[in-house]
Amino acid sequence: MAESTGTPTPRPSSSVKLVLLGEAAVGKSSLVMRFVNNDFQENKEPTIGAAFLTQKCNLPNRTIKFEIWDTAGQERFASLAPMYYRNAQAALVVYDITKPQSLTKAQHWVAELQRQASPGIVIALVGNKADLASPGSFPAPGDDADGVEANADAEQDESDARKVPTREAKAYAEEEGLLFYETSAKTGQYVAEVFTAIAHAIPESSLKGPRGVGGQTNLGRDDGARVNLAGPRETGPKEGCAC
Repeated sequence: MAESTGTPTPRPSSSVKLVLLGEAAVGKSSLVMRFVNNDFQENKEPTIGAAFLTQKCNLPNRTIKFEIWDTAGQERFASLAPMYYRNAQAALVVYDITKPQSLTKAQHWVAELQRQASPGIVIALVGNKADLASPGSFPAPGDDADGVEANADAEQDESDARKVPTREAKAYAEEEGLLFYETSAKTGQYVAEVFTAIAHAIPESSLKGPRGVGGQTNLGRDDGARVNLAGPRETGPKEGCAC
């Protein structure tokens, strides 16, 4: 009897089109760069139009290749958004926990996705810049928001810039059936967890093969590169997964 070589069976690979939406300066590009390159730039230039990046996330039984469209948050680019979220299987809708109006804008984007995007799209509501909140008010995923904020209220200091209560955003996310995370692109906390949760939440029936979704390829790249569609290009690492 021939002996087994012990070569592992390759995991199937699927491409997932993911779009980031949200007001300008909430940290969408910083979240993506933390996920793709494990990098953070303090004074990042605004995205013009949209930028395209890729990154792989290895699940126990499948590799998910995220094809990420990072859209500009300025109002003058809002009309372009449907071009980027068309056929998307997932969306990160990002707000800044220090700016209540950014949550209002995020709710607008959620409503638009629910009305016009693909049925069954997985939406994650993400409160970014949580490093600006006091440590006690930065809950881990699954923590009881009311309990965390009660402790934070008792110990709040002048360094706490939070203006959007966790319980408010989390209650909205639960009502709308969204994934919910508070993240810090600056420190990297819970950034990988967001993308991993999305990868797990994508229905098996909506996963496509490695060439992309809805006819969209990865622009010929498979290296985690950042391509700004209206500006210079930054290249990322050849391999690696932030998950």
